[in-house]
Amino acid sequence: MDGIFTDKEVLADGLTAAKASTNLYNNFSNECSHEHVRNVMLDILADEHDIQDDVFHMMSSKGYYPTPAAEEKKIAEAREKYKSGCK
Repeated sequence: MDGIFTDKEVLADGLTAAKASTNLYNNFSNECSHEHVRNVMLDILADEHDIQDDVFHMMSSKGYYPTPAAEEKKIAEAREKYKSGCK
C-alpha cells in the first residue's frame, strides 16, 4: 500500500494547490499593464476560486475540513469591529 494516498490527502493537496493558484493569479492580474491580459487573468482567477470552493465543500461534506458554527457573540463583535471600515 506504499505510495497510495487517501481521499483526504488528495483533497487536501488539491485545496492547497487551488489556494496557491488564486494567490498567483491575483498577483499576475495586479501586475498586468495590458487590459486584455488582465481580464484573462481575472477570469482564470474566478475559475480558480470556484475550484477552491468546490474542493473545500467536498472536504467539508466528508468531514475532512470541519468548520464549527460561529457563536453569535463573536459574529456581533466582528461586525462591530469592521463596521467602521465599510463606510
